[in-house]
Amino acid sequence: MTSTAQEPASGPGRASAPDHLGHVIFITAAAAMGGFLFGYDSSVINGAVVAIRERFDIGSEALAQVIAAALIGCAIGAAAAGRLADRIGRIRVMQIAAVLFSASAIGSALPFALWDLAMWRVIGGFGIGMASVIGPAYIAEVSPPAYRGRLASFQQAAIVTGIAISQLVNWGILNLADGQQRGTIGGLEAWQWMLGVMVVPAVIYGLLSFVIPESPRFLISAGREEAAKKVLREVEGERSDVDARVAEIRTAMHSEVKSTFKDLLGGRFGLLPIVWVGIGLSVFQQLVGINVIFYYSSSLWQSVGIDPSSSFFYSFTTSIINIIGTVIAMIFVDRIGRRPLALIGSAGMAVSLGVAAWAFSYKTDVGGEISMPETQGTIALVAAHSFVLFFALSWGVVVWVLLGEMFPNRIRAAALGVAAAAQWMANWAITVSFPTLADWSLSGAYVIYTCFAVLSIPFVLKWVPETKGKALEEMG
Repeated sequence: MTSTAQEPASGPGRASAPDHLGHVIFITAAAAMGGFLFGYDSSVINGAVVAIRERFDIGSEALAQVIAAALIGCAIGAAAAGRLADRIGRIRVMQIAAVLFSASAIGSALPFALWDLAMWRVIGGFGIGMASVIGPAYIAEVSPPAYRGRLASFQQAAIVTGIAISQLVNWGILNLADGQQRGTIGGLEAWQWMLGVMVVPAVIYGLLSFVIPESPRFLISAGREEAAKKVLREVEGERSDVDARVAEIRTAMHSEVKSTFKDLLGGRFGLLPIVWVGIGLSVFQQLVGINVIFYYSSSLWQSVGIDPSSSFFYSFTTSIINIIGTVIAMIFVDRIGRRPLALIGSAGMAVSLGVAAWAFSYKTDVGGEISMPETQGTIALVAAHSFVLFFALSWGVVVWVLLGEMFPNRIRAAALGVAAAAQWMANWAITVSFPTLADWSLSGAYVIYTCFAVLSIPFVLKWVPETKGKALEEMG
């Protein structure tokens, strides 16, 4: 499943008339609810980590497997979403994802065993994977050409907003439970409410999917051209030459090359060099440890002596910093270029992670009483927030921009699939290894992440191409 070919951004009847733009924004925002759930479900587990460990009396390795279980579902859901959407339509895939999110929320909130909780996490991962693919594709296919770039940013904005809201909701629930993650509210423990509340946005997403139109591209592929014309009039205005637009879309679909894994072969190390660069970008994005913050920050702060309520609040504030950094990246990625932004982020992350590693080295455990000196504790908090800011304003956005631009047209779809798979695998490796690494040495874990941030600098300088201002057809 791919979006339509790049159409001109101007011309008679091309740009959406102002009176239709509000309708297009509503459609885009509804589709981006999948991104919101992507972010929400990815990070909501942050608030339940300590309670799950206590409730099921498990060690670091088992805990890590439960936290990372969703990533298995993510990979499967992302791999299946494209073909499924081409068969049954984009809207139907959204509705399936909404059902999976809802089932995961309810099941995760009411587990009777550890394997049961892990199973519901995997099911939620199916929804995350589907949402990560279907949202951007649908938005690209319904957006008027003149507004496509700005509307496409809704997905990333929705993801970081979902992360922030999940942490705010977790903090609110914790306070209702008198600061106890296993405190009882209405017969359920606080962590169960944290996981279960996601059913609300999941149901909203499902309901919205019934009031937005199907993608014109899918309708044309299914032979429903009159329905496609109706949607095009809704999103591009009555003045739009819908017959010409239908012909454009049909031509673009017929001219597309379906790239396969075989097309990626041919380099000295098996794959083409540019494919290895894409894999490197995806892997470095994860190996700096960003998802440690989003999956484990509450338990991380508690592990250095900060009380639960404060630790949940700091998880929320880092999510706000994530939003701010994402907005900065969206403003500057086309102004100063992809490589400079990535290098700024790498340098900032390396310094921030190194400072955090130093601060965490002052953690002490005397008779089970864990603490850090006040000065080092404050520095660790500032460094963690600084790390999130530098990641968000650089690698969090730049990697996806580069992956969408730097591959030649003939291999773009297949190369993107390989790079995305590498990203899920690296995400899983970091997620599953952190609890054990933290038990060994929290400071040591952050030294490892610092090393990867440092190594990303020569990687960008030597191998990553600058794609700013270049047409996709120039990527040879």
